[in-house]
Amino acid sequence: MSHLLSKPLASAILVPCFLSLGQLSLSLTKAAFSSSRNLSMDSSDSQHFQNVVVMRHGDRLDNCEPLWLSTAARPWDPPLAAPGKVRAFCTGRRLRSQLGFPIHRVFVSPFLRCIQTVSEVISALCAVVDDPANMTGEGVAIDPSKLKVSIEFGLCEMMSREAIRLELAPKDGNWGFIVSELEAMLPAGTVDSTVEGVYQELPQYEEGVPGSRTRYEKVIKALADKYPSENLLLVTHGEGVGVSISAFMKETTVYEVDYCAFSLSRRPVVFGEDQSFTAGNFQGLTKHGQTGISYYPLNPITDHM
Repeated sequence: MSHLLSKPLASAILVPCFLSLGQLSLSLTKAAFSSSRNLSMDSSDSQHFQNVVVMRHGDRLDNCEPLWLSTAARPWDPPLAAPGKVRAFCTGRRLRSQLGFPIHRVFVSPFLRCIQTVSEVISALCAVVDDPANMTGEGVAIDPSKLKVSIEFGLCEMMSREAIRLELAPKDGNWGFIVSELEAMLPAGTVDSTVEGVYQELPQYEEGVPGSRTRYEKVIKALADKYPSENLLLVTHGEGVGVSISAFMKETTVYEVDYCAFSLSRRPVVFGEDQSFTAGNFQGLTKHGQTGISYYPLNPITDHM
């Protein structure tokens, strides 16, 4: 997979939220709906399909306002720009209306732009009334029983100078992520603070691009294995979304991931009588350009998705 932090990725800020995702393909929607029906089977059935959605955060402020860095107290952790909040809420609304299955559990990177993104997405997913006049989650009444959200350090940004320039990283090595403060920013009643993360702390800075890609794949699979009966939404960074494509669609190279782009993968899960389970391989269901992700197969013959 090509490194995603390139000029094409930065150009994503120019794409309006209602154009960045396009329409989900009919085949993707049908596949997801089939998975939803399997999830709702009665207890006599032992197999269903687990769905995992991996999504990038919305538009970051430092790409919209470059001068923000000159006065920022935490230059390594920019918030969302105002258009990013709108884009995130719009994406949550599209997930709600188009996926065809419920999201049961959400995991999010501790970086502020991801926390703010997931807050908007959850507001859209859990809105009591889906009012098309709402463009952000501000003032939207939600039903917090619909899903639970937890912070996962393993979904954090690449901890390397390719993603966070050396001069922007904290000089004392203290990145300042306090879980209780981050949880307080999430919609009330949705936080599950009892979950033990795959990563208990941030990876070391300078983990490198290959190391971060290995981490993302490990975390996606570990979270799916931890909650095999639930559909998951993972809110992370561009490279993580790229890995969610390249890891499950072999011989595929991702070259652009827009803000709030998302992938969808699913796998069959068979449960035993003793609470054990056996899971099949994930199948990537994301088509090129359909949800803000651009890729090409190294071998066109394998482009069967």
